[in-house]
Amino acid sequence: MNTAKTFFLMMVMTALLLLVGVLLGGIGGLIFAVIFAVVMNFGAYWFSDRIALSMTRAKEITENEDPELYSIVREQASLAGLPMPKVFEIESESPNAFATGRNPAHATVAVTTGIRRILNRHELGGVLAHEMAHVGNRDTLIMAMVATIAGAISMLAMIAQFSAIFGGFGGRGRDNFIGLMVVAIVMPIAASLVRASISRTREFQADATGAHTSGDPLALASALQKLEQASLIHPMKVAEGASHLFIVNPLSGQKMARLFSTHPPLAERVRRLQELKPNY
Repeated sequence: MNTAKTFFLMMVMTALLLLVGVLLGGIGGLIFAVIFAVVMNFGAYWFSDRIALSMTRAKEITENEDPELYSIVREQASLAGLPMPKVFEIESESPNAFATGRNPAHATVAVTTGIRRILNRHELGGVLAHEMAHVGNRDTLIMAMVATIAGAISMLAMIAQFSAIFGGFGGRGRDNFIGLMVVAIVMPIAASLVRASISRTREFQADATGAHTSGDPLALASALQKLEQASLIHPMKVAEGASHLFIVNPLSGQKMARLFSTHPPLAERVRRLQELKPNY
């Protein structure tokens, strides 16, 4: 169900991009939008992990520096049947974690220093099982592509704004101006809604997959509750464009509209996990 929903929403996102191209310049605009999206997605495929790690100022650590963390990551990767990912650390009191990489063979997991202070080994294992689920489900690539398409729509919307201001009544007159304003105002909002919905769907799926591979859904549920409470006290200073990567919203110290949130309601995530049967 989650996979089908994700596929449908990605088709909606793609359709929005194509519609933006048509409204901007007819067939020519459509072709430009397609080429623009292909180029940006090519860049996202190869460089999204580097961009994410750079945005969060994550630093790679060795097994000698943190053997316990490596042990937990290796255990969860093995349970998920995935290669051992690279391990990064983010210097931040805000407890959180994320995964990135274009495929399981080039995956990275990153944890903050704050998460190590509040979770026990079982809870951290549940969190890392969730992150390995993102890797195994190819969510790291899916969300990079979704973010790229949303970014392309936003960039085209900026072009539409300038066109409306400086030449909106030229060419096709009033109809052209209305089309430009739809692109400039409505399309970025629609893209943000679809992107948030895809992200929430993938978070639910990663919770379920991680709980299954780790065999301990209650540990993940407990970890999520701790992370949510601690994030309210110590919100992370991170670009909003990277917030969807994390297991809990790093910007949760700020009030955000639920409709635009990239994370499902925590109470619903915990409820679903608590309904699953542990494998012990």
